Amino acid sequence: MSTYKEIKGFKVQTLSTDTVASQIDTGAWASAASMNTARIASTGTGSASSNYIIAGGYYLPPSADRSATEQYNGTAWTEVADCPQDLTYGNGLGSGTSSLLCSYSQPGPVPGGYGPTTATHKWNGSSWSTVNSMNTFRQNAGTAGTTTAGLVFGGSAPSANANTESWDGTNWTETTDLNTAKTDIGGGCGVQTAALSASGSPATTEQWDGTSWTEVTEINTARQNSGKAGLYTSALCISGQNPSTYLANVEAWDGTAWTEVSDVATARGYVGGMSPTGSAGSSDAIIAGGSGSSLSAATEVWTTSSSFTKINLGQVYYNSGSNAFKVTEQAVPTGSWASGNSLNTGRNSGSSAGTTQNTGLAFGGQSSSALTESYNGTSWTEVHDLNTGRNEASKGMGGTQTSALMVGGSPTTVVESWNGTSWTEITEINTGRGNSMIAATSNTSGMIMGGEPPPSFSVDTEVWNGSAWTEVANLNKGRNNGVGTGTVTASIVIGGQIQPPNAAGQEVEQWDGTSWTEIAEVNTATRSAGLSGTTNTDTLVFGSNPGASAKTEYWNGSSWTELADLATGRGGIYGFGSVYGAGAAGGTPPATIASTEEWNATTLNKTITVS
Repeated sequence: MSTYKEIKGFKVQTLSTDTVASQIDTGAWASAASMNTARIASTGTGSASSNYIIAGGYYLPPSADRSATEQYNGTAWTEVADCPQDLTYGNGLGSGTSSLLCSYSQPGPVPGGYGPTTATHKWNGSSWSTVNSMNTFRQNAGTAGTTTAGLVFGGSAPSANANTESWDGTNWTETTDLNTAKTDIGGGCGVQTAALSASGSPATTEQWDGTSWTEVTEINTARQNSGKAGLYTSALCISGQNPSTYLANVEAWDGTAWTEVSDVATARGYVGGMSPTGSAGSSDAIIAGGSGSSLSAATEVWTTSSSFTKINLGQVYYNSGSNAFKVTEQAVPTGSWASGNSLNTGRNSGSSAGTTQNTGLAFGGQSSSALTESYNGTSWTEVHDLNTGRNEASKGMGGTQTSALMVGGSPTTVVESWNGTSWTEITEINTGRGNSMIAATSNTSGMIMGGEPPPSFSVDTEVWNGSAWTEVANLNKGRNNGVGTGTVTASIVIGGQIQPPNAAGQEVEQWDGTSWTEIAEVNTATRSAGLSGTTNTDTLVFGSNPGASAKTEYWNGSSWTELADLATGRGGIYGFGSVYGAGAAGGTPPATIASTEEWNATTLNKTITVS
């Protein structure tokens, strides 16, 4: 006989620890034996759990000798054979028993001269030999690979360099450059055919597929001279400087995005620390030496748990360690903005669509632009132009990336429909207007509100059913340059230039399919903002003009809450996505910009309480 539990219940898993996104999230830093000699600008390579070497650098007391080499065996440091030449700011790759030190600066005055060199030295586990030199000098570059298949990219030569060279065990060959020249990378991750270039100056992130570099999501905290560990799909960026402040924070890369993980104990830059061929940067990494408040000999080792449970959105479980029932959820208030890749053409005051962070669409804009760009969560691609270029068209949620509306302009009655491939002119609105608000779910269902026909503060509302526009009940207050979202039976308009007082307003109105009702005001007056979210009970509004505001506010259907600010205040934004993952592109702060910022709500384990 079945029990009630078997019919209606579900099993709750018992776990000793909270769930995490990946093995790397279980990681922690622990102090290890210090080096024999404190130093900065040294070169290191290898694995923390077996063999790691560090060579050269600046150290005290002052000495002409900058070739001292130390080896770490997982427990202690031992001085071993000196490198053939003095070196600082060098580039290392390989393991602790088979590595290369390639291209570096010779501090001076030293025997044999001063300045840059392209020399390459090979370590076999007990001694050094000199092998073929690199083609181009650079220091503080990025590195990846082994002593038979290596890669060096970027660095200072002495200015920012984009050059990439490949090593086949005998010779160096120039190959495809980085997209962005950069200095002070301080190491890299991966192998010769799959590498990661992260941080440096500028702090861009690029992935290498063996043939070309592709720009991907930037690190959350820009930094220089940081340590690196791991592979191009799972890596750590450790410590560093920003630009003169020494950092303790560490970020993990999962192949798509950067996440902050456990900090090191000692903030520092110019570190000699990486594990370029370590196990995905998740279970084995080391940082040694560097400069913070003083030269450091400190060593820290990163380890992770081999046993963990992967986080699963919506999962309910019992944590036996904390004696609590928990649920995994995305918490909008914990979200933050991070840099994404820029529009191909900077602009503002156009229209946008897209219901997720990976499906954005930006079309039209200043100077009567006809440009349309599509966002896949990584980069913007120019697609089919509008038939009629225009700016100051409808603002808010204009549909999806494959089914959207471009309505009106300054002022025009022209409407265009997007099918994912091209734009088609369709039935015009009844009243020409610019800077109206839109709430569309597709190219066959939507509505526009307000705008700027004569007079400048319209109350008109029109609904689209896929074949005709119909005038319905007016807004309570005339406005333009606000934002809207929702459906033809349940939508919302937020802020805009309001009459009176003819300035950015806080007024919000909600549509129930028949009439508009004034509801709770947004905390900060907003105009020409960006918006994400598809319902009238769940939306984000961000930015504003004039004044290039960075404010972000969240509407949960009953109240507004201020959240993390944009990194760059702006108005005239192309907004898209949801309250959990959004995008803000372009705008004016006050010059026109092309940059994109991405909003991500944190996934966390929340204790279930009974009120």
